[in-house]
Parts: sequence; structure tokens; C-alpha cells
Amino acid sequence: MRILIVGAGATGGYFGARLAQAGQDVTFLVRERRFNQLQKTGLILQTPQGNETLQPQLVQASSLNGNYDLIILTVKSFGLDQAMEDIAPAVGPDTLIMPVLNGMRHIDTLRTRFGDRQVIGGLCKINATLGEHGEVVQMTPLHQIYYGALDGHNDARLQRVDAALRSSTVETFFTADIISELWEKWLLLSTLGAVCCLARGNTQQVLQSEGGEALLQSIFSEILAVISADGYQPRPAITAKIYELLNNPATPMTSSMYRDLTQGFEIEAGQVIGDLLLRAKRNGINTPLLNAVNVNLQVYRQGR
Repeated sequence: MRILIVGAGATGGYFGARLAQAGQDVTFLVRERRFNQLQKTGLILQTPQGNETLQPQLVQASSLNGNYDLIILTVKSFGLDQAMEDIAPAVGPDTLIMPVLNGMRHIDTLRTRFGDRQVIGGLCKINATLGEHGEVVQMTPLHQIYYGALDGHNDARLQRVDAALRSSTVETFFTADIISELWEKWLLLSTLGAVCCLARGNTQQVLQSEGGEALLQSIFSEILAVISADGYQPRPAITAKIYELLNNPATPMTSSMYRDLTQGFEIEAGQVIGDLLLRAKRNGINTPLLNAVNVNLQVYRQGR
């Protein structure tokens, strides 16, 4: 299977490296700066088990040719439009496109551009970041990837994807209900991002503050109400587990959006929070706390 990983940041770099180490035919589509960096240093993984370096196959958009069997998108959501332009020459009639992005808006965007038949669902769970010199730093052993057909019909094409992903050392989940998984990932990451960005701290600091647990619970409830009104079929045992994970004062947690914000980077405000507000409005759901978070993030972006 010919696999194109779009992006070689913390997510794309890690999962792409594991697929390449498993013997899969993996190429990373990267920008010029990252291309030059990886050519010089190789792709470095720093994991709890130790450090590893591999020499990846690299390509830039201007040199992309030939169709790929699987394209895994790992860019930030605000980079999706450019990524779609970049990958267009690599998309053939049997190419499957698996986005691993935050939120849900990107699913409709990709289906509009490339068609329903070519877009499948995907998400990952990993605590990773890029180090000072471009190395992929895996902060905990967590490295899960979920995938499946958006309509639940995992045909032979999806079976091939499953076989390729299972060949690696990452933990895989091949599911007939990827839509529920996507809603639940959004519930987790948007609650985490909203709380951390609004409070400017990790969940431990929030929960140790007066009114912190009430803030967490209220934001979580608003988001759950929005996604339930917009199509999510709640799985109470799973939503309870998500809330329990967030509401653990012993474990400080932050979101990637919060980490980007504290470093002065561009953030996925529109995709993670703004899109929830659009869905809330069209479903008549009142979301005062999400509105406060959104104003906060807009002010941050104006000041960049």
C-alpha cells in the first residue's frame, strides 16, 4: 500500500514513522523548511522507551506525482485548504483520504472537494509535541489511532487500510462507528481546550481553584448539549468516562490549542470552538460559556 502522510509534525511524524518502521511504503509531504530539516537530521523520535532516528521518504507539493492508496492528513485544521490543493495530484479514483484533524467541519469540507467515496473517518490519541530541533517528542506511551468508513460499511478497501495500520506497533481501533468516536473526541478536546484557554492553566490548577470544577462541568454540559442536538447519539458510559478523565485533580492536562496559545502560535479556535457555536445557533442551544471562550480566543488572535 502506497501511503502519503501530509505533514511531519508531532502526529504525522510519529504515526508515519511507525508505519515506515513496519515496512510500509510511506512518504511524507512537507514544506521546504521541514524538508531541509529532515534531510539533514532524519526523523527523530524521542519516546518513553528511548530515541530512534529514521531516514524518511520526503516529497514537496511541487514534486508530487502518481496516485497513492491512502493519504493521511495530519495538518492543523487552518491548513486544510492548502493541503487539499497540495494533495489533489496524488488522488486517484481508488485513493482513500483519512483526515486526523480536530473537530468535525473538515469531514464535510473534504467530502465536498473529493467525494463521499474517498473520505474515511480517522482520529488519533497521542501526547506528543515537536521539540526545539524538530524532533517528535512522545510524552506518554499513549499512541492510538481509530479509523473506519463514515457510513459504517468497512469494505475491502478499508480492510487493506486496517492491515497496513495493524502492521505497526501503534494501538489500532478499526470501527464501524467512527462517527461516534469523532463526536466524543471533539467533546474531550473542546472541553479541555475551552477550560485551559479560558483559565490560562492546566486542569489540575483549574480544579484546585474555587469554582473550577463547576466551570469544567458547565462547559462540558454545554458542549455535550450542542453535539447531541447536532447529531451525536450519546453513549452515557463513554461520556461519563470522558468527564471523569477531565475531572481528575491528580492529573494535570492541557490541550494542544492551549499549548499553541501559550507559545504565541496560530490556534484552531474556529474549528474547535467556533464551529460548536455555529451548531449551537442553528439548533437553538444557549452557550454563554462557549461564547466567553470564543471571545477570549478572538482577542488572543487579534493580538498576535
